[in-house]
Amino acid sequence: MDSAISEDLSFALKVAVQFLPEDRQATSDEVTKAVETAKMVAGLNGVVVDTGDLRKLVESRTTVFQETSAGLSDSENHVRWLPDAKNDRPWPFWNRYERFLKHSRGMPLQVVNSIDRTTDEVLGELEDPHRPDSWRRMGLVIGQVQSGKTGQFIGLAAKAADAGYRLIVVFAGVLNDLRAQTQLRIDEGFLGFDTQYQIRSDQEGADRYIGVGAMAGEPRLHVASLTNSTEKGDFDRKSASKANLPIGNFPVVLVIKKHPRIIEYLRTWVTEVHGVEDPNTGRKIVQDIPLFVIDDEADNASVNTAGDGADPTSINAAIRKLLASFDKSSYVGYTATPYANIYIDPDASDDSLGNDLFPESFIRTLRAPSNYLGPERLFGLRAHAEEEDIDPLPLVQYVGDTETWVPEKHKSGFTVTAELPDSLRRAIHSFVLTCAARRARGQVDVHNSMLVHVTRFTKVQGQVRDQVDDYVRLLRNSLRDRYGDASRTYMNELQTLWNEDFEPTTAFFPADEAERLSWEQVAAHILPALQKLEVKAINGVAKDVLDYYSNRHTGMYVIAVGGQKLSRGLTLEGLSVSYYLRFAKTYDTLLQMGRWFGYRPGYEDLCRLYTTTQLVAAYEEITAATDELRRDIEEMAAIGLTPREFGLKVRTSSLGLSITAANKMRQGTRVRLSFSGELAETTIFPLTDGKPKHNFDSLQKFVGMLLEQTPPHIDEKTGSLVWSNVPPETVASGFFDRYKSAPEANRIRPDAISSYIQQCSKGGELGRWTVRVVSRKDADMPVPLAGHTLGAVKRAASKTARPDAAKHTIKRILNPKDESLDLDEDQYTAALEATKKAAEGRKNRNGEPLAPTLPTGEPLRWQRRPDQAHLLIYMMEPPAGADPGIPLIGFAASFPFSQAHTATEYVVNAPWWKDDSDDFSHDSGVEEA
Repeated sequence: MDSAISEDLSFALKVAVQFLPEDRQATSDEVTKAVETAKMVAGLNGVVVDTGDLRKLVESRTTVFQETSAGLSDSENHVRWLPDAKNDRPWPFWNRYERFLKHSRGMPLQVVNSIDRTTDEVLGELEDPHRPDSWRRMGLVIGQVQSGKTGQFIGLAAKAADAGYRLIVVFAGVLNDLRAQTQLRIDEGFLGFDTQYQIRSDQEGADRYIGVGAMAGEPRLHVASLTNSTEKGDFDRKSASKANLPIGNFPVVLVIKKHPRIIEYLRTWVTEVHGVEDPNTGRKIVQDIPLFVIDDEADNASVNTAGDGADPTSINAAIRKLLASFDKSSYVGYTATPYANIYIDPDASDDSLGNDLFPESFIRTLRAPSNYLGPERLFGLRAHAEEEDIDPLPLVQYVGDTETWVPEKHKSGFTVTAELPDSLRRAIHSFVLTCAARRARGQVDVHNSMLVHVTRFTKVQGQVRDQVDDYVRLLRNSLRDRYGDASRTYMNELQTLWNEDFEPTTAFFPADEAERLSWEQVAAHILPALQKLEVKAINGVAKDVLDYYSNRHTGMYVIAVGGQKLSRGLTLEGLSVSYYLRFAKTYDTLLQMGRWFGYRPGYEDLCRLYTTTQLVAAYEEITAATDELRRDIEEMAAIGLTPREFGLKVRTSSLGLSITAANKMRQGTRVRLSFSGELAETTIFPLTDGKPKHNFDSLQKFVGMLLEQTPPHIDEKTGSLVWSNVPPETVASGFFDRYKSAPEANRIRPDAISSYIQQCSKGGELGRWTVRVVSRKDADMPVPLAGHTLGAVKRAASKTARPDAAKHTIKRILNPKDESLDLDEDQYTAALEATKKAAEGRKNRNGEPLAPTLPTGEPLRWQRRPDQAHLLIYMMEPPAGADPGIPLIGFAASFPFSQAHTATEYVVNAPWWKDDSDDFSHDSGVEEA
């Protein structure tokens, strides 16, 4: 049951969902029919529900959507198997989990469908567990912080068990409480029984069935676990030996910490029981029991941080040794902060441990559902030209009064002497109001959490916890005396905060997303909320625990004061108010500390983040850099690159932040990038939403602007139209500002090009453009333009890109000889000589010496004067299936090297830096920093 709604509404909702389409968004009429049918069925069962309340719930389950994932894949030595297996094998674990998500969790149908699709995509990248011989697959799945990665990999584990994987190991962080929390989620979603009381689903005398196992009519699927959900429930070799589980007959699941001793215990035990000595190495190898490893928070502790030539770090070595002890194994890392993983050297290997954990088989990105409260919605994001900017939600409150309370720089022995700052008092008041408002909305027996994260030192955390607890007790005791002066004072403060902050913020949200409440409705629930409120210190020293599971039927109201334990993986259920001051120096640490990201159904408008302007600026910068990384992956996926071919770059910080810890970036190289000396070239063309026609219409308007200034020169050989000395503002505003590119084409962003042109022109550069609308003689597709008839060019589709009805991908639009057509004779000669010199000693992919006959690439662009740029516009024949009468518009812009523009700095991985192209025109003005 969804804990935020009543039993009666939960029953009616489950009925209504049965009458909604699962493969698409439901229409308004379909929602109406489902609601009416459910109300009738509920009535026949003696359940009475309000039609409006039920419809609101049904709509909340049907209006959420989730975009498809994207990924890089290497199919070498991989046998495609999943489509046939879908028909040949039963899928009971997945089917049970799917019903659990829909009916017990109340998850939106489109999100469940997306989990089904994305887990299929990842499962298909793994090897068929029934495939003979030896094999290994290594992959990485990138999600977002608190976006549902655990639920996704539970679905993957269920499908892996159905497919035939018999030993499933989940690495769940480095702390006991995170491991226990993950085990409990797996108990509920996969195993179906409480591992605190039994280790097998068919164990005699045990009936602690939970989650998928507690649903009516569900079968008892044969599965076992060698770990349990208690704090000390990690793998124990003695207990495993006593269990006498024959691995191979049915799935056996382990959820363990990333601790070298625990991992080695597991490897030793399983190889002793099931291993066979390898005659070549003398080591024991487990044969014919396929191993599946899920590495949660894969960037944390798993990455080898040892220097070049040093032995791998202990956890990294233990994981690799475990994988190497099986002749059939698949490994999938999950993370929201993948920087460390993709800086792993893809060629790193060891004789006894095998290859490092570089995800050479596949990298996939998961888009969060539309109801996810993530960095983009909280801090805003300046979008690309083809998308709208994402404005930040009004949920952030700025803090600037804490320096005398807990200074930013303090030591472990610091003693807190000052009173609570007004900002923290206000944050506590906000949390009390949030709890009361949720109660007024009918969300009574639900979890409500507040995070206070101001220091990493446990002693200081204990002092802060005591101060917060004292204030909560003062507030509670004061409000109990309804007629006292203190009670009136505090209630006036709470009412002022409600009127000035909560009412206008809730009004910002659509009415169907946030229920409007009066002060009187909220005030009635303030004291009951305070009565239930607890304050806990959550760290490795305090004895307090966040036992959400035991309180799942009544809900916990808790203020959690902590640091490290609350900054990676651990979920704070019902988190609404965060008071966060701790600055970190790396992208990944800051993102992981953002426990406030996630899903807030029915109370998103009540959430608040109290933090500093410095931290908000850092999160804005990280959000933009992470979005650019995701787009790079999607673009590389669109043209069919493998992880080894994928060149990663992450934008560095202007605020002095590091991308990840220095020892995780040993293989990263700093470079500075801009359009200076680059060729910006379109290779991906959008086919939907009227973009082909828009771009063609925009070209006609641009040519019209040029004709108003001067008539074109007509190239007699090709019929191309050429304009010289075109001003930069005409090119920027007339062409690039209007051009709509494919969302995946992140590296060739028209808005960025336009901005670059305008910045350079202010410095006296890029003032004289040659614009050439390229024509092809004897073309199959004549195109009328500006009173002339031009011929559209032909370009073959990329052989490596996946077919996609939404976009058309080619290898390149530029004809290499065209780039130099605007050069004078001296420039051309110098450019050709420089191109030949740069090619000396280099070979193409066939091992033949390069012998360029045309000036290309960086040597060509070095010959350009700072004011001399060349824009080539190509009208291309559309592919089959697209509108045959509208050419696709592409461009290639050749930039000189700038003396004025400051480049953006990135850290790039080995494949990016080692990418050698036979074609010098792909050189991109890269400067090693």
